Amino acid sequence: MSLRYIGIDPETGKNGSPTAWIDPATSDIVIQSYLADAATRTECLRNPAPGHAPGIPDHEAVIRVPARLIPVLREACDAAERAQL
Repeated sequence: MSLRYIGIDPETGKNGSPTAWIDPATSDIVIQSYLADAATRTECLRNPAPGHAPGIPDHEAVIRVPARLIPVLREACDAAERAQL
């Protein structure tokens, strides 16, 4: 697998760097970001997606993506969409 780097949080320092990539083979978006705090995870557990069992499966995580990464995610979405064409 070879991921294509899209962008990084523009306000990041040298550590803790929310980043986005796409997987050209699948057009999946891969995100590195902050693990959600306990209060956010609890809120997710209290409000499960309609039709889904409550809980966070062991193979998933709740992450928090800073709003300043939104332009990078838009670019990642566009790149992923173009990869499907």
